[in-house]
Amino acid sequence: MVSTTRADKFFKPNCVYRNYTQAELNTQYSARGTAPDGDKYRTFISENSARVRKEMNCRVDESYGPTAAEVLNIFPAERSGSPIVYFIHGGYWRSSSQKDVDLYAQSFVPAGCAYVTVNYLLAPVASIDEIVRQCRSGLDWVFRNAPSFNGDPDNIHVVGRSAGGHLTGMMLADGWREDFDLPDNLIKSACVLSGLFDLEPVRLSNANEWAKLDKESAFRNSPIHHMPNASCPLIIGWGENETQEFKRQSDLYRVAWLSRGWPCLSMEFPGKHHFASMPDLMYPEEPCTQALLSQIGIN
Repeated sequence: MVSTTRADKFFKPNCVYRNYTQAELNTQYSARGTAPDGDKYRTFISENSARVRKEMNCRVDESYGPTAAEVLNIFPAERSGSPIVYFIHGGYWRSSSQKDVDLYAQSFVPAGCAYVTVNYLLAPVASIDEIVRQCRSGLDWVFRNAPSFNGDPDNIHVVGRSAGGHLTGMMLADGWREDFDLPDNLIKSACVLSGLFDLEPVRLSNANEWAKLDKESAFRNSPIHHMPNASCPLIIGWGENETQEFKRQSDLYRVAWLSRGWPCLSMEFPGKHHFASMPDLMYPEEPCTQALLSQIGIN
């Protein structure tokens, strides 16, 4: 007779990661599948971004690299030497563009910032390695060309949500700025919303159909394994109704940041799923917008 230990009682057969079966893990990493009304939020930000481009001064599709995908949208600051907000869009690396997150310019530019959104070639045509490289190249361009849009190259703040949150983590990561001859303290603060910071479970889920990660590239592109050498203030946010794995990913990064004694503000958005917080940053009165502006140094 085989005895049953306490651990055995809680073990499920056929698990592929932690205590999730393949089907359960796929559900945990299906942002769209767990938010059936997500399309209305994606439509909202796209339509309002188009409106903001018409209403505000904007340089559209400014090239930062040799390919057609390597472009930026730039909303210049009103005054020279202003803080720069560099925003990286989400879309699980496979959809969306910089033009879908232009709406947030209506919060940041009137507050005294230059606002820049970065585009990148999408998966699976582009690898995650290449997407990360392009976002870093865009950040390098912003640093070197900041005066052309009234920005201060020594006052750059990076923001991203979902896959953009992951990519923001990779902008913060160590081991790349020297390749671009950039200062180690390039990023003065960051905000990651509903991001992914350990890509190993993504590799094991059906999201890998387009992410195309192997074990080495998942490790190489996981911010949790490449924490920065220099600290900066960080905001981490997630929706109350996101999947447990998406919430755990944010908490994992939060704990890693705080364990180094670095400043970190965490925010849970009550009653919101993965997409429901997408409009928030276009409203100056929203708590996350207020926290981000305060972190940048704007009252």
